[in-house]
Amino acid sequence: IETMMMAGVALCRRPVVGATMAASRALRRARVPLEVTSIVNDLSSLKIAGQQQQQTRTMFDNPRSRSPRLRTHAVSVMHGDYEDDDDGRVEFGEGDEDAFPSRDEEGDWKTTPPAKRSIYGEGADGWTDGAGVDKEELAQAQWLAKEEKAMEDQRKRWMENAKAPIRVRQIDERGRSYGRGSRKTASARVWIEPGEGIITVNRLDFVEYFSRETDREHIMGPLVATETCGKFDVKVFTQGGGLTGQAGAVRLGLARALQNHNPQEWRPPLKRLGYMTRDPRMVERKKIGHKKARKSPQWVKR
Repeated sequence: IETMMMAGVALCRRPVVGATMAASRALRRARVPLEVTSIVNDLSSLKIAGQQQQQTRTMFDNPRSRSPRLRTHAVSVMHGDYEDDDDGRVEFGEGDEDAFPSRDEEGDWKTTPPAKRSIYGEGADGWTDGAGVDKEELAQAQWLAKEEKAMEDQRKRWMENAKAPIRVRQIDERGRSYGRGSRKTASARVWIEPGEGIITVNRLDFVEYFSRETDREHIMGPLVATETCGKFDVKVFTQGGGLTGQAGAVRLGLARALQNHNPQEWRPPLKRLGYMTRDPRMVERKKIGHKKARKSPQWVKR
């Protein structure tokens, strides 16, 4: 009995965590039977449960003793009201209509974005300093506007230049069309007019002036491409270079004269066959130490 009283005193005086261990240790030391030991353990379990229930009741009954991090009242999220009331908490059901507005009241707390302020005004030159606008910001805006306008103008010029030029017929009062051609150092001026297909070169007959058949075929190319052989009289004045260069100059001048006479129908076939392109090839100059432009003298070893 004395040992059980000592164990009870230890159980009452010690904290809850170490009371059971102290009582069990005292009973083992006194060699108490197992029935008494189980009674003491049951008493300690009842005391622990009673202390925990008392702590829980105290925490919920006294609002000042609860944890400051634990919030059990409604908070008005929309209005930013995060402060506790005078008594430390808000009863459920009080002020809920402020924290959670209904659908009909949503328009009361919604805000509209502020109106944007423009830095551009209406003045004599189209620019005015707005109220409270920095001068550097205004100058930068003006520079950007000028750059955008310059780019837009340049883009318009590019679009205009990309368009195909409008070609019109160029016929003089005598019904003639003119074209000028060149090849190497030779040049030729060509006039065409509706006729029987007579061709004169420097007041000489075409076959008499160009004795080689290859030169004559070279000159007749534009007439064959436009299917106008025998429909135009051709008058040519040429100078410079040799017969081959003059033949190339006459062909280019004749093609340009036909284009000026009817650009809509005859320019496409002439352009497609290359008769409208000037041949850029020229004679290469002689080099020092060479017999010609590329030819070298014979090399002798000994």
